[in-house]
Amino acid sequence: MTSTTTKTLKQIQHDNSVDIPIPSQRKDVKEVVAQWRVPIRGKLYQIEFEHGTTSGKRVIWIDGKEILRRDWMFKLVGEDVFYVDEGKRCIIRVDPLPGFKYNYLLFVDGKSYEQYTESLSKALKTWEITLNGKSYRIVLEKDTLNVYLNGFLRHETAEFIDGGTETEFEQDAHVFKLTATTSGTKRGIVYTLTVDGTEVPLISDLNMNDKK
Repeated sequence: MTSTTTKTLKQIQHDNSVDIPIPSQRKDVKEVVAQWRVPIRGKLYQIEFEHGTTSGKRVIWIDGKEILRRDWMFKLVGEDVFYVDEGKRCIIRVDPLPGFKYNYLLFVDGKSYEQYTESLSKALKTWEITLNGKSYRIVLEKDTLNVYLNGFLRHETAEFIDGGTETEFEQDAHVFKLTATTSGTKRGIVYTLTVDGTEVPLISDLNMNDKK
């Protein structure tokens, strides 16, 4: 699936009316043509791509930081390789479309962006909560039971309880408790997170990417 048919890859036309939250150090606002939100090891990375259709300029930003720049490119199409999170190989590919337009595709770890996010949605459980003005993002890897808090791996060990496991840890005087229990139905294992005794609803990274 290409960016012309999916909502998960947002293409932004050169339109002054589009409001894009871009760091103040960026000057060429109009040349941001595509952006993706990529979950890797419990952290959500914002990847933005600038493409000058006259000069061929290509710039890649990760979380507002410029990590690759090519000011003049003879070919307006092609691929750029870069790395995220200490080794995750990514490729942005520019393909031509009729009428001097372009299609922008992201590949992560050898998979298309859509394939990558779909596989993660099956392998991860994600929660987000804001407490006293501070945001917390909790991610559980279902196969390893690794738990990430705001992108950092927690080293607590899951304890066995009746019908499943429970992992408990504290952060900023808040108690996080993550349980994985057998439902006894076709639903399989049920994953639940409570913070200070209050249950936090699950979110989907795939749905989150649709917003941008």
